[in-house]
Amino acid sequence: MPISPLPISAIDAITPAFQHAKQQLFQPFRFSQWAKLALVGFLAGELTSGGCNTGSGFQMPTHTGGSQRLLDSALPHIDPAVLGALIAVLIVIGSILMILFLYVGSVMRFVLFDSVIGRQCEIRRGWSSRQGPGLRYFLWQLLLMLAFLAGLAILIGVPAAFAFAVGWLRSPHEHLVPLILGGMFLFFLLLAFLALWLAVHVFTKDFVVPQMALENITAIEGWRRLLPRLGAEKGGYAGYLAMKIVMSVGAAVIVGIIAFVVILVLLIPVGGAGVAAVLLGKTAGLTWNLYTITLAVLAACGALAIVMYVIALISVPAIVFFPAYSIYFFAGRYGPLDLLLHGTAALPAAPFIPPAEPQLGG
Repeated sequence: MPISPLPISAIDAITPAFQHAKQQLFQPFRFSQWAKLALVGFLAGELTSGGCNTGSGFQMPTHTGGSQRLLDSALPHIDPAVLGALIAVLIVIGSILMILFLYVGSVMRFVLFDSVIGRQCEIRRGWSSRQGPGLRYFLWQLLLMLAFLAGLAILIGVPAAFAFAVGWLRSPHEHLVPLILGGMFLFFLLLAFLALWLAVHVFTKDFVVPQMALENITAIEGWRRLLPRLGAEKGGYAGYLAMKIVMSVGAAVIVGIIAFVVILVLLIPVGGAGVAAVLLGKTAGLTWNLYTITLAVLAACGALAIVMYVIALISVPAIVFFPAYSIYFFAGRYGPLDLLLHGTAALPAAPFIPPAEPQLGG
């Protein structure tokens, strides 16, 4: 197939990306590939980046009846020192797990790129061959996260300190006009900051990651090369971002409806098992204490992991389509990716591990 002479627009990239996803997933259909892509897409964070926000539809109940009374009666009997130590341990474990998942997701981003561009998901091979760029992408994400937190601290902390210093917060009813106007200005400033941060995140994973994958460069170097392209074609990249937002909302609605129905079906056996466990525990004389609460939390985490993977299985078409969409849009603007997409170049091979030399018998 000849190389496309001109870059295509954001709208024109939809059709080849759709055809790519259809061929990879259904011609032929292979459940093993579908299951692998669900796992890779979930770990790479493609569910949220594709617009499939699965956490906003669930709320904690405000009234829990007998279970709340049992919990309230159990908590006073827990040693506060033990409870504080448990909370500290959970915070440390949660922080470690967050960093671990961020690293795994950074490597899986490259595995997903290889899976889409090569139309074959090979998790073990991709994991072994993409540690280098995955580590560099992980460090970039850490820096981006720190920059985001620092930006929030400055944007919120400086105005709050100023309002406190001039006395607006000590007597707010006497300074309603500057507080309201300042609050509106701060809101739009935070909105612009969040939009900028999201744009950097999306452009990094869509346009910098391919450069890192194909040329073994850092994310900073990838951005140094991307910025002139953004400056020369502001309208094209702005149109891409707008189209991706629109399609992400549409994908979120479709996946959300299907996931809602599937989760309702899954809640029947899962909820039944939970009720049976509670009844058996009450029959056995168990009460809410540190150990039963920990067991309940672990069981809830296991159930949540199953639900999230089921949602990932439902989202596989979006998991493949959105990376393919970015690849087809960027290919005409980035020569190495265009060569790879049209079959005149190959993905970087996994590192060669020589076989062990046979031992000679004595």
